[in-house]
Amino acid sequence: MERYDVVIIGAGPSGIFTAIELLRRSSGKRILIVEKGVSVEQRSCPKSKTKVCMNCKPYCHITTGFSGAGAFSDGKLSLSCEVGGTLPELIGEQLAQETIGYTDKIYLEFGADTRVEGVSNPDKIREIRKKAINANLKLVDCPIRHLGTEMAQQLYLRIEKYLLENGVDILFSHSCLDIIVEDGVCKGAIIADNHNPSRAGSAEKTVYGDEIVIATGRKGADWLQGVCERHGIDHTSGTVDIGVRVEVRNEVMEEVNEVLYESKLIGYPAPFRNKVRTFCQNPGGFVAQENYDNNLAVVNGHSFKELKSDNTNLAILCSHNFSVPFNQPIAYAKKVGELANMLGAGHILVQRYGDILDGKRTWEKELTFSNVRPTLPDAVAGDITAAIPYRTMTNIINFIKAVDNVVPGFASGETLLYSPELKFYSNRVKMDAHFNTNIRGLHCLGDSSGWTRGLMMASVMGVLMGRELSAD
Repeated sequence: MERYDVVIIGAGPSGIFTAIELLRRSSGKRILIVEKGVSVEQRSCPKSKTKVCMNCKPYCHITTGFSGAGAFSDGKLSLSCEVGGTLPELIGEQLAQETIGYTDKIYLEFGADTRVEGVSNPDKIREIRKKAINANLKLVDCPIRHLGTEMAQQLYLRIEKYLLENGVDILFSHSCLDIIVEDGVCKGAIIADNHNPSRAGSAEKTVYGDEIVIATGRKGADWLQGVCERHGIDHTSGTVDIGVRVEVRNEVMEEVNEVLYESKLIGYPAPFRNKVRTFCQNPGGFVAQENYDNNLAVVNGHSFKELKSDNTNLAILCSHNFSVPFNQPIAYAKKVGELANMLGAGHILVQRYGDILDGKRTWEKELTFSNVRPTLPDAVAGDITAAIPYRTMTNIINFIKAVDNVVPGFASGETLLYSPELKFYSNRVKMDAHFNTNIRGLHCLGDSSGWTRGLMMASVMGVLMGRELSAD
């Protein structure tokens, strides 16, 4: 029987930083990290060579593996507690901001860029904020430390080696099937080797731990919701974000890119007044496809430190909440994504903004007429409005019109909209400020817990979890 002091399910930022903090505090705990994917050095997306998504099995290397989606994203660390989810509501804003500073220093120790974006020109920031106010938008000017996609991989490789060299066991290519709960206490986890599947169950094994930490990331949100329902873990359905990835020429975003690097704008456009926001802005970046385990293809954006394109891309996300009689927001968003995939024959859909306003689909040859050339080469020209719900699409169109008052040219007819852009945050696990669930010995961290959104806040949650466990 394998037994550990701490078993961490998922090697994303929150799981990684739980282990780092336990080591830094010389806790002496025996730690196991179970990761569905492979190590950083083995993660490789073939699309860089094939130019088309190969729908890799058993999982997408962009979203799965050591460091989670963080290693293959553009790697932005938001240095303000106003950004990155609702964790400050649980632990307090002061502790959240202090821990961001502490966690940021760890990232710097492992090789993060010392440059901080979005703080060098306060006068121009005020001008941009004034334009946002006039457009009924809120500007959240957040300092950003940009790792870059390729640099993030190198940084997390150093972290991976640090953990292994300091005695942390990492079990790669193993999925967690379920947890073991007896008499209200979490005792361990049932895991399986991804490369040795067995219908008879011989590939399954059980690992036991005094403390079980679930940190499965945004991709594991749906799985965690099932775990909560099976074992009576208190949770609530929260928000799911449905939107598009927008791509424009760098010239359009030039001022915002230079002054803020990432413009975080929030609005509540008429007539529905849903919250709509920009997210994950990538100056000189590339639109990318990610695949979930159920073959759902979603769009995202990457930004490298060295390799640059002529375009800037960013997400526009519309928040949706459901309660009665329907309370399955993840399932709802997946249906929207599946419909978009069906219309794109398994690929990401792309449409010009002007064609949406004209009520027509975009044809492939029309993309060649525009100044904005798609950076996702296998995106399929079509009609995203045939997949996105009317309420969501109306919110997005009116939000784009508002942003055009802040960034002239943003609502150009040739602006590209890719679909589906989905963020699954909806399952929020109920916990106290020490991350204890109603099941003793069980803790849930990061984006899958519903409390964080993004690298930094998930890492912060890991640091605080490490402190809690080292004090036991």
